[in-house]
Amino acid sequence: MAELIKTDRLTKHFGEITAVDGISLSVQKGEVLGFLGPNGAGKSTTMKMITGFLEPDSGQIRVANINMADDPIAAKKEIGYLPEGAPAYGDMTALSFLQFIAEIRGFDGGERDYRVSQAVDKTGLSSVLNQLIETLSKGYKRRVGLAQAILHDPDVLIMDEPTDGLDPNQKHHVRTLITEMAAEKAIVVSTHILEEVEAVCTRAVVIDRGRVVADGTAEDLQRRMPYHNAIAVRVEADAVDGLKNALQGLPNVARVEEISRANGHVRLRAVPNEQNAIAADVASLIRENAFAIDEMTVERGRLDDVFREITTADAGTERDGEAASGGN
Repeated sequence: MAELIKTDRLTKHFGEITAVDGISLSVQKGEVLGFLGPNGAGKSTTMKMITGFLEPDSGQIRVANINMADDPIAAKKEIGYLPEGAPAYGDMTALSFLQFIAEIRGFDGGERDYRVSQAVDKTGLSSVLNQLIETLSKGYKRRVGLAQAILHDPDVLIMDEPTDGLDPNQKHHVRTLITEMAAEKAIVVSTHILEEVEAVCTRAVVIDRGRVVADGTAEDLQRRMPYHNAIAVRVEADAVDGLKNALQGLPNVARVEEISRANGHVRLRAVPNEQNAIAADVASLIRENAFAIDEMTVERGRLDDVFREITTADAGTERDGEAASGGN
């Protein structure tokens, strides 16, 4: 796989505040990287450096094997960027704005019209093309921003909160589009919506206080939680002792915990050794011993729990200068 984004020990300071503290990233062609972190962690500052809008204090950025410092224009040609808020010229129509962007990208005549048409079709903008951007809803403004980002079919796509302001149907449309484009691009998606990571991202990086604190697939991150792959069962209270003893006898069960008691029923949790998959063993035990259970569920580490577990930021405190840079 081609390495389309590579950063090496990026740092950025705003006065005495360290916004980004030695971040190194690599994103391959075909990857969709979810870029996560609490407010003020350094996400937007990092993306602005990757896209060439901010110059790092130290470190190196390569986009499509082009050094951003040595040839920023060539590097930026390879990038589509949807910034936070997707600023655009409010007194232009959506169509005239996209035609303007196409011309800036070097397209004219039939090629310009083709590029605009393709971007409009992919983002569902045909019904509002002749409206002034300032009159559009937040969701349509966001889609105009996405259209300008993909108009030149870049190898690298950087998106800051791409589904912000979209309704559920629009979110699904954008996520589908990201998935369809992913095979031929390296895509970075900064988002606060953790379900979006599970829906479209092949990998997730979590940063906190300007540093990478986790890097892996959604499944890798979920495995950080102690109850990942635990089995929860609900059984009548008079049968709980027998079930509990039987569960404790399974070789891959580390311990059995009582979660709750209510209305004559008890919920138990069987916690596996080293997060082994024990669902089949538990199901066989219940069937062979004819335990009358009401329900059985496999617990997974929830990404929002993982997020809280591995980040230490106080969301109410600006620690890293993102306010100075206008990002988060």
